[in-house]
Amino acid sequence: MNVSLQQLKVFVAVARERSFTRAAREFDLTQSAVSRCVRELEDAVELKLFDRTTRQVELTNAGASLERRIGRLLDEIELTLREERAAFDGHTGVVVVASNPVLSSAWVAQGLAACAAAFPGLIVSVRDQPQSSVLASVEQGEVDFGVVSSAEPLDSDLLHAQAIFTTPLHAVLPATHALARQSGVAWTRLNESPIVTLNADAGVRAALELALSANGMKRRPMQELGHVAAVLRMVELGLGVGVLPVDARWPVPGAGLVSRPLVPEMNLTTWLVHRRNRSLRPNASAAWAQFAVAAAPVHEDAAMTLHATSASPSRAAAAVSSHSSAAMSSPATGAQPAASAEFTRSAALHGGGAALHEP
Repeated sequence: MNVSLQQLKVFVAVARERSFTRAAREFDLTQSAVSRCVRELEDAVELKLFDRTTRQVELTNAGASLERRIGRLLDEIELTLREERAAFDGHTGVVVVASNPVLSSAWVAQGLAACAAAFPGLIVSVRDQPQSSVLASVEQGEVDFGVVSSAEPLDSDLLHAQAIFTTPLHAVLPATHALARQSGVAWTRLNESPIVTLNADAGVRAALELALSANGMKRRPMQELGHVAAVLRMVELGLGVGVLPVDARWPVPGAGLVSRPLVPEMNLTTWLVHRRNRSLRPNASAAWAQFAVAAAPVHEDAAMTLHATSASPSRAAAAVSSHSSAAMSSPATGAQPAASAEFTRSAALHGGGAALHEP
C-alpha cells in the first residue's frame, strides 16, 4: 500500500469541509488535483471514502471511520513535529529528568527554579525514581538525563557523568548525645549505637558501606529508610545515630539535632548523567547547564540554614557543609568534576560540627 501524507491531509480537509472546492483552496490546488488525490487514496486503500453528487460530498461509513482515526494521527504528527522543532530551539519544549526522591525534595527543586528563571518557555518534568531506576531510565533513553548521588565515579561505556558537588557524610545526633560534645566523630564510634540512614534508593547506603568497610567495621544499619524526615524522627526519639549527607543542598534537620563530620571523611557526590552515545538535545543541554549552575549559590543559603554553635570547631564544620563546589560547565565541554574536596578535607582536619536549626 502506497499512501502519502499529502493524500491523507487532503482527505481530512475534504471530509472536514464537505467540499472539494474549499479543500482545494486550503492547499492552493486545483479542484481536479484534489479529486485525483482522493481517488488515488481510495484506490490504495481499496475503499470508497466519499459519496459524491453535483451538489454535495458526504463521507461513506468507511470514510467516516477512517477520517476519525487519520485525523487523530495527523494531529499527533503535527504535535510531534512542533515539539521537536521547539526542542531544537534550545529554550522551549519539554525536558524529562529522572532523580531519586531525596534529591528531588531538596536540591533538584533549585535546578528547576534556575531553569524556570532562565527559560520561561522550557518545561522540565521530574520523575521520582529509585536510584537504580534512574540509571536504567537514562541508559534506555526514557529520560533526557538523570540526577544521582554516589561515592564512586559513574562514568561507564553507557553513561557520561558530570560531578556537580560533593557533600560530606555526618553523624546526626540529639544535642544531648555524648558524641555531640566532640568536634568530629570517628567511624568506629558508631559501634556504640544503632545506625539509622537512607536506603539504596538515595545512594547513601553504598557510601556508608564503603566507609564501614574501610574502617574495618562489619555491621549493618539498624534502620534503612526512604526519606530524610524518617531518619531524623528516629534520631530525635533516641533510636540511633543518623548517618546523612549534611549541607544546604540536602534536607536539613530541625532544632534539637546536631551534626558532626564523620572522620576519616567520606563524601557523597551528586552527578548529572546522560547516555554516552547520544548527544543531548539543545533544550536538554540548556537544562543540564542550569542544573549545574544551580549548585553554586548554596554557600549563601547555607549561612542562613546551618547555624554554627559558638565553638570554633563547629564553625569549621559548617564551612565543610556549605562550601562544596559546583560544576559550571555544560556537557558539551566534557565532565568537569566540580567538587573541591581539598577545602572540605582541610576544614575537616580542624574538626567541627554544626548545630542544625530551622531558619
